[in-house]
Amino acid sequence: MSHTHFPAQIALLNGQTRLPVLADIAVRFAVAVTTWDTRRKTRCALKSLDAHLLRDVGLAPATAHAEATKPFWQD
Repeated sequence: MSHTHFPAQIALLNGQTRLPVLADIAVRFAVAVTTWDTRRKTRCALKSLDAHLLRDVGLAPATAHAEATKPFWQD
């Protein structure tokens, strides 16, 4: 895939003031799903960390457990 026109396409999109309503809804939905998937993956990874690894990243085990047990849709 060629990315030759990519900067020009970005400039064109940045120049537009608004997306059509359906496109705006689709983009917002895609962002929400991506955010939820990232939260799910990182929380699953957090569950698997040992106490010494949690200390390395500056988290107490109780804090990590509280974060890891949150549903993906919660911030």
